[in-house]
Amino acid sequence: MLYDCAGKSLDLSAPRIMGIVNVTPDSFSDGGKFFSRDAALKQALQLVEDGADILDIGGESTRPGSDPVALQEEIDRVVPAIEAISAEVDVPISIDTMKAEVMRAAVSAGAGLINDVNALRGDGALQAAAELDVPVCIMHMQGTPQTMQQEPDYEDVVSEVEAFLLERVEACEQAGIKADKIMLDPGFGFGKRARHNLRLMKHLSRFTRLPYPVLVGVSRKSIIGDMLKVSVDERLAGSLALASIAVWQGAKLIRTHDVKETAQAVKLTQHVQQVEDFD
Repeated sequence: MLYDCAGKSLDLSAPRIMGIVNVTPDSFSDGGKFFSRDAALKQALQLVEDGADILDIGGESTRPGSDPVALQEEIDRVVPAIEAISAEVDVPISIDTMKAEVMRAAVSAGAGLINDVNALRGDGALQAAAELDVPVCIMHMQGTPQTMQQEPDYEDVVSEVEAFLLERVEACEQAGIKADKIMLDPGFGFGKRARHNLRLMKHLSRFTRLPYPVLVGVSRKSIIGDMLKVSVDERLAGSLALASIAVWQGAKLIRTHDVKETAQAVKLTQHVQQVEDFD
């Protein structure tokens, strides 16, 4: 599975690491740390050195209860960072956005993948993604970032998330996005209680058996805090455990703040998967 991300290749024949660069003042884990162009570039270079295979740049926090960001402000945040980073690194760059205009500006600046937590349901997003002709990752979210954690409810979270993603795949294909450019994300933490996240992780193979690569983003998320009773800055061990479980079940992209440690965990998981049963 080789993806052309605006001239930069992403090989998903094996699990890969997506490093997070948030150019936001209010993201739940690293808000404000990499808000400036220079800080974002420095972080991106460090993540690539640590083993990132792709970088995900976001200019609007999607943490629970976060406020929307105005269109031009989001563009002003992400475009300078993408321009600077794309000129310095060989790995692909993903734009984490729900807005069609940001998608267009980001791809023009050097991004080669669209990562949309809203599954291309925003105004003009499907058309923009189809016209830009770059790979897309569509994610499940119940509600919006402002409302998603108020009262999330499911009868069967696994089946409902799967049905939603397949429905969005069909919408993508009808809009002209080819099947071999689509990736899926079950949306851990987006409109889910702890038990919903646990069930999705337990049954992740339901998604990885589908003919689309699966991205998993659980880095430092509340599921870890809920289960282990630890603060955001104490969630590395939990993040690595969940990343390994995801890879074991076939996930192809692990989105993380902690690239070096996650790359090691993924590599070790692969070694266990690939070892011969007999000498």
